[in-house]
Amino acid sequence: MTPRATDRARYDKATAQLDAPLAIVDLDAFDANADDLVRRAGGKPVRVASKSVRCRALLERVLARDGFAGIMSYTLAESLWLARAGFEDVLLAYPSADRAAFAELAGDAKLAAAVTVMVDDVAQLDLIDASRAGGREEVRVCLELDTALHLLGGRVRVGARRSPLREPAELAELARSVSRRPGFRLVGLMAYEGHVAGVGDAVAGAPLRSRAVRLMQRAARRELAARRAAVVRAVRAVEPELEFVNGGGTGSVQHTAAEDAVTEIAAGSGLYVPRLFDNYTSFQGRPAALFALPVVRRPGVGVVTVLGGGYPASGAAGPDRSPVPWLPQGLRYDPQEGAGEVQTPLLGPPADDLLIGDKVWFRHAKAGELCERFETLHLVEGDRVTASVPTYRGEGRAFL
Repeated sequence: MTPRATDRARYDKATAQLDAPLAIVDLDAFDANADDLVRRAGGKPVRVASKSVRCRALLERVLARDGFAGIMSYTLAESLWLARAGFEDVLLAYPSADRAAFAELAGDAKLAAAVTVMVDDVAQLDLIDASRAGGREEVRVCLELDTALHLLGGRVRVGARRSPLREPAELAELARSVSRRPGFRLVGLMAYEGHVAGVGDAVAGAPLRSRAVRLMQRAARRELAARRAAVVRAVRAVEPELEFVNGGGTGSVQHTAAEDAVTEIAAGSGLYVPRLFDNYTSFQGRPAALFALPVVRRPGVGVVTVLGGGYPASGAAGPDRSPVPWLPQGLRYDPQEGAGEVQTPLLGPPADDLLIGDKVWFRHAKAGELCERFETLHLVEGDRVTASVPTYRGEGRAFL
């Protein structure tokens, strides 16, 4: 059998007594992917992006491994929840306007010691101060650098619209504002190069586009490395005791780790390896997170219909945001229907071998978003489910 056929046989056997829809994580693949991230990080610690995992048990599993340290969270409420659960180093990757959560943070010494918040504007400091509700704990602060590549004199921008802070002088000025302000302590700097770490450079069937992406990413890495080093020097001149400089992402781990200015790498999607991470020259992971849907209809020759399936990923709408039918190999969507909310027709020769009740296995386009659809992840080792653990949703948590 092919490796994919072997995987299908293992997953079907492991979940034979479980009804679909369901989701699994293949722990052998998960652990191998974790090892690969550590190898590519070249000795620098990897901070785990929780939005790409969304399961406390798996966060604990990966953080117990050598080479991983700390969590990068996505909301302040999630950060506080994780800190209360015992995670001692939580970096919030996005600015927050959650006044109630800031009041909790400023009023609790344990939370204030564990959580670092993100700012890129003095107005965010004002909001935090106005939210303290009498809390006097010192708030740990990280500044974010805009990593976008500017071309043609700034007329063309490549990269996510995140921080407005781009130049060393701008970050140094905000660093001075934080340092002068009672109740805050500047501890870190973050720069997420999503246009390098999160864009595949080897897209099947698109050689010209792939070459253009590689050229763009090469230029972006070169420009950012020089600018990030200058920013770090400028910020350290204000705050010499800066604890960390965070950068990277699954697709750029080894490149970012090679920069002397960076002290730690952020990554998370590389643990599950969703379908959007198939198209990279920099690494090749193993799909670890999958979901199964049951066959409920056989409308005709070469067609089966599964229950559910319309689980699109965030981002600009397009075919690459849909899950991909993975096992058995050779199934595809009906172009007239695609992945449906309550049912999904699938076409292809393997359909004729599927019976009512059989499972079809899919891979989600993005990593942790799969966990918003399922309350439980069944952990597979070999051909057995060895544990079943709750996702954030399974613990009654929906942070966004």
